[in-house]
Amino acid sequence: MLDVLSEGFREAKLKLRGKATLSESNVKEAIETIRKSLLDADVEYGVTRTFLQRVQEKALGQEVQLKAGKGAERMQVTPADHFVSICQEELEALMGPVDAELTFATNRPTMIMMVGLQGSGKTTTTGKIARYLQTKLKKRPLLVAADIYRPAAVQQLKVLGERIGAPVFHIEGAKPVQICQEAIKKAFELNCDVILFDTAGRLTIDAALMQELVDIQKATKPDNVLLVCDSMMGQDAVTTAKSFDETLNLSGIVITKLDGDARGGAALSIKEVTGKPIKFLGMGEDLDRLEEFRPEGLASRILGLGDIVGLMQDFQKVSEDDQEEQALKLLQGQFSYIDFYKQIEMIQKMGSLKDLIAKLPMQDMIPKGANIDDKELTKVKAMIDSMTKRERIGLDNLDGSRMTRIARGSGRPVKEVQELHKRFSAMRKMMGAFGKNMGGMLGKIPGMGTLNQLNSMRKAASQMSGPGGMPGGMGGMGGMGDLASMLGGGADFGAGGLKKPPMDRDKQKKLRKDAKKARKKNRK
Repeated sequence: MLDVLSEGFREAKLKLRGKATLSESNVKEAIETIRKSLLDADVEYGVTRTFLQRVQEKALGQEVQLKAGKGAERMQVTPADHFVSICQEELEALMGPVDAELTFATNRPTMIMMVGLQGSGKTTTTGKIARYLQTKLKKRPLLVAADIYRPAAVQQLKVLGERIGAPVFHIEGAKPVQICQEAIKKAFELNCDVILFDTAGRLTIDAALMQELVDIQKATKPDNVLLVCDSMMGQDAVTTAKSFDETLNLSGIVITKLDGDARGGAALSIKEVTGKPIKFLGMGEDLDRLEEFRPEGLASRILGLGDIVGLMQDFQKVSEDDQEEQALKLLQGQFSYIDFYKQIEMIQKMGSLKDLIAKLPMQDMIPKGANIDDKELTKVKAMIDSMTKRERIGLDNLDGSRMTRIARGSGRPVKEVQELHKRFSAMRKMMGAFGKNMGGMLGKIPGMGTLNQLNSMRKAASQMSGPGGMPGGMGGMGGMGDLASMLGGGADFGAGGLKKPPMDRDKQKKLRKDAKKARKKNRK
């Protein structure tokens, strides 16, 4: 998600690494890198210019504080860190403030009018919002199929209604305005407290489309008018949003398909241009994949800092009652393949593995161009499925003949089974060590926790690695690298682990010397 933007900010940070101060020349160089990535990501030109002006003014107008925090938590801060902090503040200001609230009526059903162009994901988003209202706010929604033009639009909404257990209203052969008016009466009959009008879209904005939407708005007087906007439309998304807002006075915007677009510049442009808040982000086809928009979370992800709050929210949606017990097992190094299998299933429920890993901090440690493949989860599950019950709980040691049988049963090479077992054993041992050293403070999310705890894991991992790197090629994320190597992705992010090109010691020594010289030069 937003890979083009993230890469631009990563390169800008690298350009400032080792610099002793933020000068006009090095800030300008970083700004130019970001400018290119913003425009490549289809961020609107005027928005790009304004954003960069704000960043440059702050970067050159503030004194860089080289220390942050108090007491034992006081830490070194580099000019590069300061620059990233400014970028984060300005990104949040560009997309914020937070406003995911909907307007609810008090003495009648609340009405939400869904509008947007054809193909933007409007019908699916209607189902997602209905699901969100059911689960989070305990509402009883009525879905209204008012799109009489697109083939199978009515049937699609009925299928979504069946999946979430919500009634769907439609009158065959009637006009959209009549369907919406009659739906209000039906909502009273069915005791529904929210009505969602799924209106028709067009391939482009035209007068007939807009007039029909105006007529529906006049007839129903909806409490909320939400524009569903496809992030892959780029700058066209901004033009579309402006046209809809001028005609209908939008309440807010839902950005869809962020998981399917490496650019996603619409998310940065649309709030600044229209002045209307982004309410939700939609990712994937699953009806639970709707997030309340948090500008700080998206800004943090764009900058490669992860989004722990978003990760915890995803976890809470799918977590089960035994998660505290699972976490305790993990931290004591006692968890088995059965426990690990449950964790994989939980991760699959949380959505795309790529999106999940994007919410982890320390993104700089993930190799550029990492190919994170959700299919690797299924492969690991197949290997565990091919074990006996005693093997899964660790009573029988996995010797050569057992691994050969597991490989044959799962359809995977024996080497993959060996690597999985090797990394699983190393991970269990390491997490047990973390549990002892940290007093079991990782919270209820297995392997997760606050940023401070994750940093402690990273430091512990570095100490364990020595000069030769992490044991068993476990990457550099304090346990997460090893988990990732079992779950898939990276340059070779499968059961074989994260492979890095070999580097001889002489070359490493020369690079360290060159870096030291550069730091001395920058201090002058």
